[in-house]
Amino acid sequence: MTNSKTPSILITGATGTIGSELATQLAAQGVSFRALVRSLENTQTLAALDGAELVVGDLSDADSLRRALDGIDRAFLLTNSSEQAENLQATFVEMAQRAGVKHLVKLSQFAADLDSPVRFLRYHAAVEQKIRESGLAYTFLRPNLFMQGLFGFRDPIVKQGKFFATAGDAKISLVDSRDIAAVAAEALTAPGHEGKNYDLTGPEAITHQQMAAYLSEGLGKPVFYINVSDADLRQALRSVGFPEWQADGLIEDYAHYARGEASAVSSAIQDVTGKTPRDFRNFVRDYAAVFSE
Repeated sequence: MTNSKTPSILITGATGTIGSELATQLAAQGVSFRALVRSLENTQTLAALDGAELVVGDLSDADSLRRALDGIDRAFLLTNSSEQAENLQATFVEMAQRAGVKHLVKLSQFAADLDSPVRFLRYHAAVEQKIRESGLAYTFLRPNLFMQGLFGFRDPIVKQGKFFATAGDAKISLVDSRDIAAVAAEALTAPGHEGKNYDLTGPEAITHQQMAAYLSEGLGKPVFYINVSDADLRQALRSVGFPEWQADGLIEDYAHYARGEASAVSSAIQDVTGKTPRDFRNFVRDYAAVFSE
């Protein structure tokens, strides 16, 4: 379903966890948007949203980007994690600048830093710098570890009552992706967010052991967190098809968590949306069916 208003907002990454939630929230607010998708396959839910306009294209295809950006004032920048992500996002920034986009909302990452030992944090910081230098108005959203990232551990939680990582006993202020999308929606539709950097976290920092306890409580069955070595995690990631670059990046990410560098709690979600961010118990309650046989 679409309405007659021409969208002035472009969403990239619209079929992913955050992008699809952002699209849903904008539609619920009566805000028209254009979504850049690689193909129309499996986009029925997105296309059915009120005010949705889908355009097929790719960040590596300049012609399709020009079409997607035509008439756009505000854009949400999100790409899949890949070795090409920094270059693809840098290209998008250049194209957005040429197209006359006025405001760019970029999904970055908590603790993004050009000097970070974590490749993901370096690339996000490099794109942030490019956006600043472009002269575009911007808002940087820097979320911590997503609660929904636990979906990747669904099978061992369901089949073994266990999940595995290398975070040790470090506390992490992980955040629900629905709250990230709510901040993105606000930044795209309301004034006053230009030039802002928002660290997005949940209301508390918890350990993986505490996550396991909340899962046990919410699912009504024992769930345990097992701390493993970097080598074991890398082998597990490679066995399920992660490319070497991304597997190594995730190892670096978890080392960042294990060093206690992701424990700070921010008030940004409350400040921007006026709503308390969801805690992990809330996440488990809402997604209990995902972790049940």
